[in-house]
This record gives sequence, structure tokens and C-alpha cells, in this order.
Amino acid sequence: MAYIPLPLVIGSMIEPLRHCLRDQDPYVRKTAAICVAKLYVYDPKLVDKEGFITMLRDLLADSNPTVVANAVAALTEISERSDDIALKLNLGVTNKLIAAMGECSEQVKISQLRRWGQIYILDSLLNFVPQTSLDAEGISERILPRLQHANSAVVLTTIKILMYMMNYISDNEFKDRICKKMGPPLVTLLSSGPEVQYVTLRNILLIIQRRPLILRNDVKVFFCKYNDPIYVKLAKLEIMYRLSREENYKPVLTELHEYASEVDIDFVRKAVRTIGRLAIKVPAAANACIKVLLELMESKISYVTQEVVVVVKDIFRRYPNEYESVIPTLCENMDDLAEPESKAAIVWIIGQYANRIDNSLELLEDLSYSFLEDPVEVQLALLTAIVKLFLQKPDQGKELVSKVLKQATEEVDNPDLRDRGFMYWRLLSINAGAAKDIVLSEKPTISTETDRMERGALDQLLLHTATLGSIYHKSPESFIRNTKPKWLADSPALNTASRQALMMNIDDGLPAPLPPGSIAPPPPPRNLEPLDPKSSLVNRDDGVGLRSPVDEMGRRPHELDDDQEDDARENGNNVDDDDADRDALANERYGDPYANLEQAFGGSSAFSTNSASRTKDGDLIGF
Repeated sequence: MAYIPLPLVIGSMIEPLRHCLRDQDPYVRKTAAICVAKLYVYDPKLVDKEGFITMLRDLLADSNPTVVANAVAALTEISERSDDIALKLNLGVTNKLIAAMGECSEQVKISQLRRWGQIYILDSLLNFVPQTSLDAEGISERILPRLQHANSAVVLTTIKILMYMMNYISDNEFKDRICKKMGPPLVTLLSSGPEVQYVTLRNILLIIQRRPLILRNDVKVFFCKYNDPIYVKLAKLEIMYRLSREENYKPVLTELHEYASEVDIDFVRKAVRTIGRLAIKVPAAANACIKVLLELMESKISYVTQEVVVVVKDIFRRYPNEYESVIPTLCENMDDLAEPESKAAIVWIIGQYANRIDNSLELLEDLSYSFLEDPVEVQLALLTAIVKLFLQKPDQGKELVSKVLKQATEEVDNPDLRDRGFMYWRLLSINAGAAKDIVLSEKPTISTETDRMERGALDQLLLHTATLGSIYHKSPESFIRNTKPKWLADSPALNTASRQALMMNIDDGLPAPLPPGSIAPPPPPRNLEPLDPKSSLVNRDDGVGLRSPVDEMGRRPHELDDDQEDDARENGNNVDDDDADRDALANERYGDPYANLEQAFGGSSAFSTNSASRTKDGDLIGF
């Protein structure tokens, strides 16, 4: 009857439902508990008014474990839908629920009910906030036997509770012992079907970022099998990279080398990328990774060559001035580079090491012929590379940089590229020494720290282990409407690192963490500094771009106010098409922005030998 949302039906079942919740038969009580949750979806106020919530809480102390499991499921469903009701458990009720979970597995003969009953009870333990480390240790000890369960959902849910409890445990030896016990069940799940394997792998990827000790010595378990589906192989590759370190990189690199010769293109690309990431993560493996990458280039397979160029660029950024000997090999394969990312990578390499490549000018000239047709990613890289060439070889790159800057500022519609062109042009025309210091400045080395998920977000996702959130690696509230966010709840037992992550979330403007199951208020608006409307510089994702100057009214050189446009239309002028008049007006107000461009490459004081700038070593560089 609870499935029939009609007022007459709902009104007639109130008293029978009240009697069923107190019936002597446990089957009736467990069915009535689920009925309360369904009734709450239709009329929350009626359920609260009739006292059904209190009766459900009383069922948590029921003698029948199946009734307890259904009562927990109903209360959890109600707390997730309600803004006022939150399921909170104390230590006594928590211990009773764990005891009922054990009885549930022993007494109930229907396997499906037994499994879901345990999952409901285990999930409800997230609503218990340990106040001391001993409380968390006791709960963890009591649920450890659930790791041996045959059902994968029970195992993953148990791991979720253990990961949650370890945030409140101060004894490191105890936590290490739990981590060692969590490893074998996870490995066992990898022998299941591909669907269960994938869910397990996605959860493992989160778990090892938080507790790498769990599978520290089991990297070989994640080596791909020939019959694994592609989605399982890609997930295993990521875990292999996460678990790799100086002690085990050799078998991992050997395995990746074999994967790079597979038939599946996506898998091969991912394997080559992983080799490059391994070189960046483990310095001791860099030489071996470079050797493997060069061997892969000898295969002359287009997509392999392109991926190798991309990862070698990142290796150059991680280990500057160490592997320049491979540059000739990369340049020999330039004709095979057709994708924007690989083409931009080789352009960056040529520009960065222009003074060490004898024919760098010829290479960049060949690439510049298609400048206007290239994707924006390649255009931005090519523009910067040519400027670097000019700063390192001013006699050779003068004509090329003038040509490309004119194209970037006059023939290109992309605002980012045009702004960068103006920035370089004006910088070169004003102060070549400053341009050299800025463009050729020492770049910060890249690292693998950016691969790690932020600690607060990771702790939040681990509260959603064995759910869709752990597969998507997104919080459920980001893709499911009306879902309450879950956070680690603060308590005296919460360890220092977890508390710092919570404080960072608060400092970043996120809502203060609340106990699981409660409602988190919307985040307050960030107090951001407003952008100065007269500022001529703005920060962009790919660098600094240049805006046109503004007058006291906040207008650009080519912008007319409303009165000026009305006067122009009355005089019969076409305001939209009269670009020449707009340019004249802009030049009259601000001066010709191209006034110094001819001097920039024609012997201005900034580029003459009389105003030579000094390098860091004290040598004079004349332009």
C-alpha cells in the first residue's frame, strides 16, 4: 500500500502501520520499517507527526537482526532526504548494531538478505564519530572479520569503515596492522569478473593515495593480462604507476615496454605516457626510461613517436640540461608529428634549446609556414619558441620574429595569441634585457605532486567507497541532485593531518565539515578582489596577455560611447564598418601603438650594440 501515493490510501494505513511496527512477528516489523521510509517520501510531515521516526529508532534495539538492518536502512534513507533529521549513533548503539550484524550473518538463511543487511549496518557506522582513539580501535577490531566475506560489496564497505576509523586512531602500529589485513581481500577481488575488477580498481586508486602501505608490495598483481578489457587495463596502468618506486621500477618498466607494442592504440598511448611519468616520479629510473623511449621511436609508428615526444618534453622540464643528446633523434622524426600536442612539444624543445641546435632557425622557419593554419596550441608554442630563438640568436632570428609577430597581431583572431604577440612585441621594443630575463628565465621543475588528489577531497571521496562516487572520483552531490555531502566529523580523537585538511577546506571558503548525515550549508561567496577596470595586464591560463589601455570612462581605444555612435549614425556614417575612423580616434587619444615596432627590429637603442645587456655570467650580449 505504501506504493500507492493517494491521500485516501495513506490515511487508511496509518494505524495499521503503527500496529505492524509493534507486531510480534519479526517479518512484519521489518516490512513495516521499510514502509515508513516509503511513506516519508510521500508525506514527511505526516511521518514525523505520527511518531514513526521514534518508533524506527526503537527498532534499532530489536532482538531480530533483520529488523535492525531494515530499521537502519529506513533511518538512513530518511536522514538523507530530510533537512532536519540526522542519524547519529553513540558508542552503545554502535556496538549493538555490530552485534546484530554478526547475528544477521548467522541466522538469516537467504543469502541476498544477509549481504544487504550487513551492508546497511556497516554504512550506518559512518554516523558514529569516535571521541577517543580507543573507541575507533574497538570498532575496527570488531568489523575486521567482515573482510573475509565472499561478497565484494561487504568487503569494500568494510574497508570504507576501516579507512574512516583510521582517521581517529592515534596508534600507528595498530593502523599498520589494519593496512596489512586490508591488502589480501582487495587482491582477492581482482580475481572476480571484469566489472567487479573495475569497481575494485577505481576504489584501490583512491585507497592507495591515502594509505599506500596497503598494497605497497603487490604491484605485480596489477600487471595486465592479455584478455583484460581495455577499461581494466587502463585502470591497472594507473595503479602500477602509483605503486612504483625505486625498489620496484625495473619490472614495472619492463612491463610497460611490452604494453607499448600492443595493438590497442589507446592502451599503447597510455603505456608510453606512463613510462614518461615513471621517469619523472623515480629519478633512478630516468635513464632506463629514456632508453626505452628511444627504442620505441625506432619503431616509426606515428602515434608512438608523437607520445614519446610529448613525454620527453616533460622529462626535459624535470631534468634540465641532462638528456639533450636525444634532441637530434626527436628532430629527425618531426615529419611524423601531426597532432597539436606533439607538435607543440617539439616546438617547445627547439625554442628552449635553440642555442644548442645548429639548424634551429631552419626548423622553426619550416614550422612557421603553416603558422596561420595551425591550432592555437601550436601557434602559442611557436610564437614563444621564435622569440626565444631571437633572444638567443638575435642575428639569425630577427626577420623570422618580425614576420611571426606581425602575423600574430594583425592576421589572427584568437585574443590569447594576439595579446601574447603584443606583449612580446612591446617588451622587445622597450627593453631587450628585461625580455631576455623574463622569457629565458629558469623554469621551475615539474614534479609528480600535482598527480595527487587534494587531501580534503580524498578524505571526502573515501567516505563514498563502493559507490558511484568512488568510480567517477567525484562527490555524489556533483552529479546526483539533492544529495547531502559527507565530511569527516571533528572530534578530540581526529588526527592532526586530517584536521589540517578540514581547516584547509574551511580556509578555501568551503563549508565547515559536519557530522556525516547532516546537512552542509551552501558555501559563502568568496571575497575576491575586484579586477581593476583600468588595469592593462590580466593573467591568463597560458601566461600574461596584454589588454588595450582604457580611458577615464573605462573605454578601449576602438570603443565609442553611446552619444558618439548616435552622432555618427545621424551623419550617415556606418559605425560598425568604419574601422579607419576608429583607428584614427584611437591613435589621437593614445598614440600609435605600432610607433616603436619598426625600431624593435631595425636598430633601436634597445637592440643596438651600444645598449648591450649583460648575462648572469657577465658577458656582453649585443643585439
